Amino acid sequence: MAEEVAVLAGGCFWCTEAVFLDVVGVKSVESGYTGGHAANPTYRQVCGGDTGHAEAIRITFDPDEISYGELLDIFFAIHDPTQLNRQGNDIGTQYRSAIFPQNDTQEREAREALKRANIDHHGSVVTTIEPKGEWWPAEGYHQDYWSGEGQRNPYCIAHIPPKLQKLRKSFQARAKSATAQA
Repeated sequence: MAEEVAVLAGGCFWCTEAVFLDVVGVKSVESGYTGGHAANPTYRQVCGGDTGHAEAIRITFDPDEISYGELLDIFFAIHDPTQLNRQGNDIGTQYRSAIFPQNDTQEREAREALKRANIDHHGSVVTTIEPKGEWWPAEGYHQDYWSGEGQRNPYCIAHIPPKLQKLRKSFQARAKSATAQA
């Protein structure tokens, strides 16, 4: 089984991580930071907006079960790619919508997915395609946040269930939870 990695930033990493952990073919999701200039950034530093990093997720997936392009289609559906440097009340470049292709093939597929998303959003997508950068894992308490602390966090309770519902409705065959119920 070959595995590939996708790195995506779509606002709060707690929210995107929770969705992609429920996607068929996804083996693991790690929250972290990329796209900035500071080494070993902390959550506090990234939230301050001075490191240039985005809150991002690193998805390890099986391309025989789900393609990179399908992951990108889900990505564009579960966050608002038309908001520049923000997702809802989370404001700053650390919450930007960005794709960090890991190779030339992913970059081509990202450009194609961006075209599809722009058609769906009438040309208003502001998602950037940025160079592969150093990956910095977020602190341990951020990993798989939704299944633990997130279930008691009002922010998460307000934002994650609608994203999971969208995944289960729009990508029913791709949601682990939806296929388990079938």
